[in-house]
This record gives sequence, structure tokens and C-alpha cells, in this order.
Amino acid sequence: MRVDDLTTPALLVERGVLRRNLDTMSAALPGARLRPHVKAHKCTSLARWQRDNGHPGFTCATIRECEVMAEHGLGGDLFLANEVVDASRLGKLVRDGARITLAVDSRETIAAALRGNVLEVVIDVNVGLPRCGCPPEKAGELADLARRNGLEVRGVMGYEGHLMMAQPAEERRRLVREAMEKLAAAARDVGGELVSAGGTGTYDVNEWATEIQAGSYALMDSAYTQLGHPFEQALFVLGTVISVSAEWAVVDVGLKALGMDHGNPTIPGAHVWFCSDEHTTFAPGDLRLRVGDRIRVVPAHVDPTVALHEAMWLVDGEQVAERWAVDMRGW
Repeated sequence: MRVDDLTTPALLVERGVLRRNLDTMSAALPGARLRPHVKAHKCTSLARWQRDNGHPGFTCATIRECEVMAEHGLGGDLFLANEVVDASRLGKLVRDGARITLAVDSRETIAAALRGNVLEVVIDVNVGLPRCGCPPEKAGELADLARRNGLEVRGVMGYEGHLMMAQPAEERRRLVREAMEKLAAAARDVGGELVSAGGTGTYDVNEWATEIQAGSYALMDSAYTQLGHPFEQALFVLGTVISVSAEWAVVDVGLKALGMDHGNPTIPGAHVWFCSDEHTTFAPGDLRLRVGDRIRVVPAHVDPTVALHEAMWLVDGEQVAERWAVDMRGW
């Protein structure tokens, strides 16, 4: 099968670029220094490549991700880096032999872990992102409560997500240091072997975490590309040009095929005007386009883009190599 045989919009992944991205990150963060975040790709086939590159543990964002990873033999060390109030499905995975660690940040989420028979937890600490996480000074108290109730506390987590796109790099490093000082203080109170943090945006400046939860590095998007990291764009949404006017053209890749929270997608050599449900309207620049031409659209945010598609097609140039199911969608 060739790329032109695919129904559009279709999620394309350049196989060679993906392999280079995985190798580049593995060289920077070998083994357990990287706990890849599967929310970025929601694909067990890709997770298996990451495992085979030497990374034994994974980060998950949803219970469904944990379930599907375990079903595919990838449940040796899964960290659900998110709070839940019903952990019963996770407890079933533990009973079936998976290792599940759950993030907790309150008495209520600790109680949920206990009710669900999840045996291991990490204390989630707020290091500046106004989302989940307890105040750093409360982390030790929560760890003591968890241990008194029979849970193993593996350490702390603090996600500096608000700093992923900070520029320039030295300013990003300074801000990450400030955030990690809060996490380090909490870690001293909590104990345990894990200090889990970071992402693709800060993997190279976060020198304080014992493991980095990067995920987007494997496929990339236009937002992360702006940081100048040594990862290439591997993922594209293939579209078909369906209308051409004197000043603009339209491709059949719209809001229902793209994650838009980081802004418009990009089209190499063109200028995107706007997106609607099933269309992206763009000025083609020097591109000489006709109705029926295929073009590649680069999403601004990879994670929600992938979650909109049932499969990704691994390609070598214009040749389709294989189909990978995006099999961890849902909750």
C-alpha cells in the first residue's frame, strides 16, 4: 500500500524518524531515567518500541491506559500520574499481576487507593502548575497517613507543566530549578526512591528528578519543535486538497482531526488561515496545488491529535509499512 491509497484524514508516522527520536532520548535518559508517558501516543505498539529501547516503566494518564498496557504485557511498572476517586479497576490489575502505582494528593485519594486495593502510591506535589498536587509542606503528612494505613509510598511527583515552553532555555532551567526545590523539600519529608517529574519540554534541564515523564518527544508537534530540541517531526495528518481558489486552498483536515488547544496546525510552505469542522483553509504560498493533491499537516499538539484517530500508519516516505492501532483511547 502507498500513502496515496489511504483514506484522509489519516495519521502518518515516519518510521525512521520515530526510531531516531527514540534513540536520541534513550541516549540522553537511558533505562529507568525515562518513564515514557503513553498519553502522548496511546499506542501499545509504540510503547513496546520504547520498552525495547530499555525503558522498563511507563507513565499513564487514565485507568484505561493502564488496563490496555497490562493486557499487552506492558504492566511491569505502571505509574498512573493522576488522581482517581475509584481505584477498583486498578486493584483488579494488581490482583492479576500488574504493578500499579497511583498518584495521591489528599486524604480522599489515599482512601480511594485503599478501597481499590492499590498497594503503592506516590505523593503528588504542586510545584507551580495550578492543577493537582498537595502543597509541598503537606506531603510528609500525607505520606505518613498512607503508610499508617498500610500503603507503600514510593516517593513524590511534581509536574512542572507550566514551564515546558518557557524561553530561552536558561530561563527555563532557572524556573525548573525553583520548582524542583519545592519537590526536593517534599521528597525529604516523604522518603522513597522516586522523584518523578518533567516532560519533553524540560527533559534536558531537569537535573533533579530521578525519572522524567516525557512522551511527546517520540512523535513531536509544532509547539515542541520551537524549543530546538534534537527531535524531529515524525507525525503528520495526511489530507486531500478538496478546493483551490485564487488566493487560498482547502484540505480535508479540520477540527475533528486535530488537537487545537495549542493553536492552528502548520502546512510546510503555506500559511494556515483557520480551521473548521472538516476543513483547514490556507494560503498555498509557492505550492502549486490541484484538487486531489495530498499534503501533510503538522498538528500543534500531538497528544489530543492522536486521540482523535483509530490508527496511525507507519510509513517510509510514500510507502506504508504497517498499521498501528491507537488502542488506549477512552477512560
